[in-house]
Amino acid sequence: MTKNYKKCSFCGRDSKDAGLLISGVSAHICENCVDQAKQVIEHETASRESKKIPSFKLLKPFEIKNHLDQYVIGQDDAKKVLSVAVYNHYKRINKLKSGTPKGETSHPDDDVEIEKSNIVMVGETGTGKTLLARTIAKMLKVPFCIADATVLTEAGYVGEDVESILSRLLQVADYDVASAEMGIVFIDEVDKIARKSDNPSITRDVSGEGVQQALLKILEGAIVNVPPQGGRKHPEQKMININTNNILFICGGAFDGIDKKISSRLMANAIGYGVKDKNPVDRDNLLQYIAPQDLKSYGLIPELVGRLPVLTYLNPLERDTLRQILTEPKNSLIKQYKHLFRMDGVELVIENNVLDYIVDKAVEFKLGARGLRSICEAIMLDIMFDLPSHKQGSKFVLTLKYARKQLSKTNLERLKVAS
Repeated sequence: MTKNYKKCSFCGRDSKDAGLLISGVSAHICENCVDQAKQVIEHETASRESKKIPSFKLLKPFEIKNHLDQYVIGQDDAKKVLSVAVYNHYKRINKLKSGTPKGETSHPDDDVEIEKSNIVMVGETGTGKTLLARTIAKMLKVPFCIADATVLTEAGYVGEDVESILSRLLQVADYDVASAEMGIVFIDEVDKIARKSDNPSITRDVSGEGVQQALLKILEGAIVNVPPQGGRKHPEQKMININTNNILFICGGAFDGIDKKISSRLMANAIGYGVKDKNPVDRDNLLQYIAPQDLKSYGLIPELVGRLPVLTYLNPLERDTLRQILTEPKNSLIKQYKHLFRMDGVELVIENNVLDYIVDKAVEFKLGARGLRSICEAIMLDIMFDLPSHKQGSKFVLTLKYARKQLSKTNLERLKVAS
């Protein structure tokens, strides 16, 4: 302390009013400002810690599946696998950030490090792979992004770097790194990066095996330099470090033709005289017998298969399932169309035989769940064009005769000949 300084440099109080006055090299501060500075530091530290690990709502596996049932019809096996994998993953994150709860005695196994379990889903197009991943992310309220594996190439070639996947996640999280590091990434069309032959490549496979090699460190967990705006990396660009250890990766793909690999493996196990098949094979749905070695024989490298330990499948959509998809989920197609018409003051009534007709056409055209919307759009195009011009309070009944007439005018009927 010194008497040469008469005022606090922060609040301007005189030395008489300030009480204790602490001086520095060229400034001084009173005891009141010291107390306020301490409170500011504690508040900022607490807010920084709260932002460091964002909170999220974690439900039990049974509750997660019940939530999925409201939006996705069928696929019970895939729902159970996803529910357990997601619950264990975020339970692991809770353990990392909280440690041993207060009042509980530590266990000898508390220092066991739990590794994350990424997921791979195999199923035909339109069976609900993307919908399952999006619904879980929305329920947990964590950042979620969809990446297309078909545009990825090795570094230095035309296309996108593997790190662009994390750039999308960072953008969805509003560039909050801590939030992005707890997100979910759905890599779609992962089967398109399968290597072209079962043998290791002796030449460059810039959009196949090379991409798989680049994905390894991201899937397993590493600190990755990510360009914030996406695009190619270059030396002078500013990078953001993202730790992928707590990011859950869900990969999905149709794996067209993998049923032949499965069939070949199953038949090879049953060769020989006097072999009796106690468990007959369901040839209409071979995906239920899928195993990691089938992914390897399809063209995924063993290292990548090992980093996707949770493997599940989605059943092909049958007629009854398509009928339920059309009307039962919370955001079903029919509910969406009725809501669209209601916004224009028009009540839309659809006869039951029209719904059966739409489902029959979807099965006939082999378009899956996505085909339901294409058929509905074709049928309702003229209605949606004309009815908004009518006065509010009107009502339109969609009949089977009208639906057949509308669909016959479109090119969708030609799919029947092509298939």
